[in-house]
Amino acid sequence: MTNPTGVMVVGAEGRMGLEVRAALEAEPTLSFAGALERAGHERVGETLTDGVVLQDDPKRALEGCGVAIDFSIPTATLANLRAAADAGVAYVTGTTGFDEAGKAEIARFAEQIPVLHAPNFSVSVNVLGHLAREAARLLGDGYDAELFELHHGQKRDAPSGTALFLAENVAAGQGKNLDDHVVLERAGETGARPDGAIGIQTLRGGDNPGEHTVYFIGGGERVELTHRAATRGHFARGAVRAAAWLVGKTPGLYRIEQVLGLD
Repeated sequence: MTNPTGVMVVGAEGRMGLEVRAALEAEPTLSFAGALERAGHERVGETLTDGVVLQDDPKRALEGCGVAIDFSIPTATLANLRAAADAGVAYVTGTTGFDEAGKAEIARFAEQIPVLHAPNFSVSVNVLGHLAREAARLLGDGYDAELFELHHGQKRDAPSGTALFLAENVAAGQGKNLDDHVVLERAGETGARPDGAIGIQTLRGGDNPGEHTVYFIGGGERVELTHRAATRGHFARGAVRAAAWLVGKTPGLYRIEQVLGLD
């Protein structure tokens, strides 16, 4: 039996980092081998489980690792990706909130290493995206599409990456470009709803890990497709599954649908 591939966990002492570390314990092909936290974190320099020392330098945290898992913020992810590309380490990230320049930078790093960037690693959320696309296609123009999302009060970006992912699937099912039809704000005298609009409404509060509903609203009826997350564990398990899949792949930008067989 070959030795498991070492994994660097970004934000190893944070909420998602701890979930990823727990999920790694159930994956025999991977092992927790590198831990990264922000500079100034109170535990930097301490030894964590399995003799892993918590680092604030991605180059040091990546030593002995073959893949990284990152749920952080765009600026940190891009800096860590740069270090991973220099070290030849594959990269899995669920960070959201990138602008177009950030997405282009991710694509450039993917020319050097295998990168898998997904807005959501839940298997059921990705199945929901597939269902939303098919519902939009089958229902046709007679149904208006709207999306609702709710997350904890500490989330930095809005709308969520998952909401945008679902909206992109709706747009694909309707045969349109999301950027040409998305509506992110309604206030004041808005006038009638534009034909073909895809609205996204955002709520923030408490500790909610994530809730998304896609509405298809027709005359006298509506269809609702909803996902509600009660914990963060399934996001971490999906990311670990993606990391195990990504090990050994050639450089490129991969999609979660490939991991889950949804293509």
